[in-house]
Amino acid sequence: MESDSSMRWVSLSWAKRIIYAMSLGCITASAVLFALTFSLEEYQRISWPAVALLGMLAVLCDQVNLRFVIRRQTSSFNLGEIPLVLSLFWLPPLAFLLLRELPGQLWALVRTRSAPIKQLTNFAVHALDVALVSYLFRSVDARDPTQAKTWVVVLVAVLITNGVTSVVIGSAISLVQEPLRGPELLRYGVTYFGAALLNTSIGLVMALVFDVNHVAIALLAVIFTVMLFGYGAYSRVVRQHKTLNHLYDFTKAVSSARHDGGLADALLLRARELLDAERATLWLPKQGSYPELRLSAQEGLAGLIDDPHVAADAISSRVIDSGVTVVISGRYPTADPVLRAALTQRGIKDIIAVPLRSGSAIIGCLEAMNRMGDLSTFGADDVQLAETLAAHAAVAVENSRLVDRLRHDAEHDALTGLANRRRFASAVAAAIQVQPAPGEVVAIIEFDVDSLRDVNETLGHEAGDRLLVEVGRRLESESPDGALVARLGGDEFTVLVRAQGIEGAQARAAALQHGLVEPLKLDKFTLDVGAAVGIAVYPEHGDDAATLLQRADVATYAAKNNPRSIQVYRPALESRSLQRLGLISELRRAIDDAALAVFYQPKVALGNRELVGMECLVRWDHPEHGLVPPDEFIPVAEHTGLVGALTRLVLRTSLEQCRAWVDAGTDIGVAVNLSARSLADPDFAEELDAMLRETGVAPQRLTLEIVESAMVGDVHRPNPTLRKLFALGVRLSVDDFGTGYSSLSYLRRLPVHEVKIDKSFVLGMATDSGDLGIVRAIVDLGRHLGMAVVAEGVESEMTLALLEEMGCDIAQGFLFSRPLPAERIEAWMRQRTQTETGAAVDGAQRLRVVSA
Repeated sequence: MESDSSMRWVSLSWAKRIIYAMSLGCITASAVLFALTFSLEEYQRISWPAVALLGMLAVLCDQVNLRFVIRRQTSSFNLGEIPLVLSLFWLPPLAFLLLRELPGQLWALVRTRSAPIKQLTNFAVHALDVALVSYLFRSVDARDPTQAKTWVVVLVAVLITNGVTSVVIGSAISLVQEPLRGPELLRYGVTYFGAALLNTSIGLVMALVFDVNHVAIALLAVIFTVMLFGYGAYSRVVRQHKTLNHLYDFTKAVSSARHDGGLADALLLRARELLDAERATLWLPKQGSYPELRLSAQEGLAGLIDDPHVAADAISSRVIDSGVTVVISGRYPTADPVLRAALTQRGIKDIIAVPLRSGSAIIGCLEAMNRMGDLSTFGADDVQLAETLAAHAAVAVENSRLVDRLRHDAEHDALTGLANRRRFASAVAAAIQVQPAPGEVVAIIEFDVDSLRDVNETLGHEAGDRLLVEVGRRLESESPDGALVARLGGDEFTVLVRAQGIEGAQARAAALQHGLVEPLKLDKFTLDVGAAVGIAVYPEHGDDAATLLQRADVATYAAKNNPRSIQVYRPALESRSLQRLGLISELRRAIDDAALAVFYQPKVALGNRELVGMECLVRWDHPEHGLVPPDEFIPVAEHTGLVGALTRLVLRTSLEQCRAWVDAGTDIGVAVNLSARSLADPDFAEELDAMLRETGVAPQRLTLEIVESAMVGDVHRPNPTLRKLFALGVRLSVDDFGTGYSSLSYLRRLPVHEVKIDKSFVLGMATDSGDLGIVRAIVDLGRHLGMAVVAEGVESEMTLALLEEMGCDIAQGFLFSRPLPAERIEAWMRQRTQTETGAAVDGAQRLRVVSA
């Protein structure tokens, strides 16, 4: 029997080492001396042909390790009992021991670089085997292999010997690692004694054949060789099947672990098991905001070992620097002294180190060390498997980082890094759930920065951005511990803080406002920074986050009438809201009279400059107030239930215009924004289907752009209207992607065709590396998920070139055209496009934009 346990000799105390070494020495010396006594008596019986045959057979049987899968359980054993049985008839014990051990142990030492203590353990076990079985066999007068009595004696002797050596090895295992228990011990015992019975029977058959006719042993050699080849084919099939099953389990486990934070555990534990290694290590060097990470899974230890302070050695550095897999094993020895020194320093016999790739960049290294078993080492199949695991691991790590980044961006302002409106609203909701102390209030202090528009128009948007960043920095530095500073958008900042009553909130607001007034130098100019301040507090001014934010906004708007004043909310300040309410009846009349206009903005394919569609945007030219911004009347429509009628008006107008363009010979589609309220309407899909039939527009010519928040209410039960629209053949687009609930787990389950990057990222990508990184990540994400990616807000040639370089599909923005009414967009098409050569689609020609 081989001692195949992976022994942690270095981790033992000196006392245990001494006990272990003395025990081995006593066993070895006793067994050798005992075997020597038999050898002196029987030296004259040595047959040199038998010596040659037995020597080859001993080395072969010790090297062959058979593995069989029975009911999904793997059992392994070698054929060591076969030469042991033959030696009882052919050789003295000591002669057989030397014949078996000298070539076998030297070969194992050179091939696997096993530790000396492990080699000594194996020698002691073999010596005990030989001495004990020889004693039991010779205690009974049964030397004729043709007699049944001899068979019984040999079988009993071998089984007793294996029982004794099992106790010895079990004690060794218990000393250096966790002992076998329960089902594992039972399965091991059944396999071990079953293999011993089989091997003994084969050895007796060989002895019998050899005794009858020496030449007949050749027939057994033929049978044995055929069986070995058959086993080789069987083991390859089993190994391939097992590898495929484990790869499937590995991929599923890693995919699930990304969502519950157990990615490293699933990755390393599965990789160690798949590669049958004693240790698997994941090393991710420091990258950007991510710290260095070094985690290991060790055989026999639960959980992972976290040791980020271990410096990278020559092996890890070689993999990271060169991007090439490093393999050092019995089958792949290395002559590089640096790598050999690193292997020796680690105290391991073999290693596979594979780079983790993200595109052309190397982001880390996956290592598998010490293939389990003295006689096993990493081969070509293991290298291929490790590289496959590393590819899966790299994708999982990058996707996990991308999700973290998207989630962070969904709750933080891209320019200042402060919390955004969504994060701030969540914090307010959480704060009002905590019972305040007596006299304490939860205050929302809103700041509207003065003169931001003047700075943008005079010094440019870059100077305006620097102003906003500085305002955020000053508010953070002046705010007390526990306060949350956020940028709601534009020039609006808020601070969430607890204070003693409204007076305490006013005092805190005054202190923060005073911290802003220090002059700020921008280029050659010095600016006085100021802000109008509005305050709303819980519980006096509202009992939910939305109400408190709305009333803080009302107070801030009132404060703007008196420069740099501080205004606490009061009901009389609701004039702005009342003005919006006055729009309700006028908006309803405008919808009924079709007094709203639809403007069109071109969408251009970047690959060939083909004009692929128009986004349809509603505009309201009020007879008294002039052009009413969509940001004012669309929220009114949503809050009053008019958004359904407004959507139907825009849809019908857009589809009729699309039909007119197709009839005029232009192959073009239209895109219309769809609100969450319309998506919640169970009859909307049927109404749209009827509208498409009436206008004669093919469903694929219509794209519905829907914001993320409307799509991802419950990812496990997607919106039924969304499914109906998808089945109808209408193209679905995730609008303003990157500002809402950006998540891979949502996106890959939604029935959508494209994602539309929010223009706030596109506008800044030419000058801001953060925006550029986000846009690039979303483009890569869309490509991997098989979705088209649209970038809105393209206003410069540099931005356009960057989008083309990263593989964005479609762009729209002022660089091509502002939103224009139908007659003006038709003039634009005549001047800025030309008809593409080739066959028409449904009788309509495609147009290509010839200049931007």
